[in-house]
Amino acid sequence: MTDMDTRAKYDDAAPNPLRRLGNVHHAAYRCRDAEQTRWFYEEVLGLPLAAAMVFDALPGSGKKSDYMHLFFELGDGNFIAFFDEPETATAEHFHRKDSFDLHIALEADSFESMLAWQAHIGESGKTCLGPVNHGFVHSIYMYDPNGIQVEITCKDHDYASIMAADGAAAHEQLRDWTKRTRVDKASRFGTAALDHRGH
Repeated sequence: MTDMDTRAKYDDAAPNPLRRLGNVHHAAYRCRDAEQTRWFYEEVLGLPLAAAMVFDALPGSGKKSDYMHLFFELGDGNFIAFFDEPETATAEHFHRKDSFDLHIALEADSFESMLAWQAHIGESGKTCLGPVNHGFVHSIYMYDPNGIQVEITCKDHDYASIMAADGAAAHEQLRDWTKRTRVDKASRFGTAALDHRGH
């Protein structure tokens, strides 16, 4: 399937049920403590607590497990969610994650707004580093109580043109990157792991 075929198949106006997926309803992570997490996301980042659901069994399996599922609402109506499930949690779950492994990026509507958030976060007692100029966006960074890096970012004034230019070359860039890194990755992970598709 070509790049154009893929785009047409999942186009917003596709005449089949495979229209391009829309918003992220929620992204969910494990938390050490529901109240500690509420403090950070609601009081520091201003995301209202929208739900705090308590369950006593795992969905699907029915295995007994007491846990809380928290939802914090973003400005677009979507959510960041957390599971507080003490029974299987360990201290290692909450070590700081490398940002290449996991981070959350939330968007401010302007550079000035991002700097205002940075000042507010600092006044709340949290270290907030930056801003960092990534070219297409500008960002500030902090860690939540669960070891997850949280980024607040805003679009550069040339964001649209930068993304359009990169998007036009994206598949070619990916092919070149794959050729450049294939041998090293095959030695690390094996060709079967790199070539695996499906089940």
